[in-house]
Amino acid sequence: MREIVLDTETTGFEPGEGDRIVEIGAVELFNHMPTGKVYHQYINPERAMPQGAFEVHGLGDEFLRDKPVFKKVGQAFLDFVGDATLVIHNAAFDMKFLNAELGWGGFALLPNNQALDTLAIARKKFPGSPASLDALCRRFGIDNSAREKHGALLDSEILAEVYLELIGGRQPDLVLSASSGSTSQGSASEAWRPMPRPEPLAPRITEEERAAHQVFVDKLGDAALWKSQT
Repeated sequence: MREIVLDTETTGFEPGEGDRIVEIGAVELFNHMPTGKVYHQYINPERAMPQGAFEVHGLGDEFLRDKPVFKKVGQAFLDFVGDATLVIHNAAFDMKFLNAELGWGGFALLPNNQALDTLAIARKKFPGSPASLDALCRRFGIDNSAREKHGALLDSEILAEVYLELIGGRQPDLVLSASSGSTSQGSASEAWRPMPRPEPLAPRITEEERAAHQVFVDKLGDAALWKSQT
């Protein structure tokens, strides 16, 4: 199962009001394990960066001036994503911006049901508790000390760790198969169980040890536990 953990940075909150994406970061997971493949792209928003947004992510006009516009990188982004599930914290926000940029660039849009919202998962799992990325890092003991400012790639890497904890740990699907050649992962009820040995192992206790044990048991009297065993 291929998943893409994704985050974006933007100039603001509403693409309908002229806000644009300025950074995309994405991490590939396969069967809930990082593959090492990432997508990272800074994007020229073709507009000035508001001070409020700059204070969040630190991406200013001068830094972004020579970066490609979204139309130049949109296809490469879609090629990386493919039909994988998109794991996003507050998915509605990022999907709104991604599809706005894809639409403006003449690309196919991403179906909203392709996204999995970790914010919704966290709120359902921990009702009433803070569900920000920083709060979840504190809950799960994940080091986010490098997160002085928001950054799409760093945040997607941190979110990948949070996501794996939210769904039950680092290897939630791992079960041992009775057949090492099996390609199916099976379910918990089909997990491998040890079978009796065809031939019992030979006893390793010596006759002297057996006799010494019998003497010890005899000293305990008729109520000794060993005497009640058949």
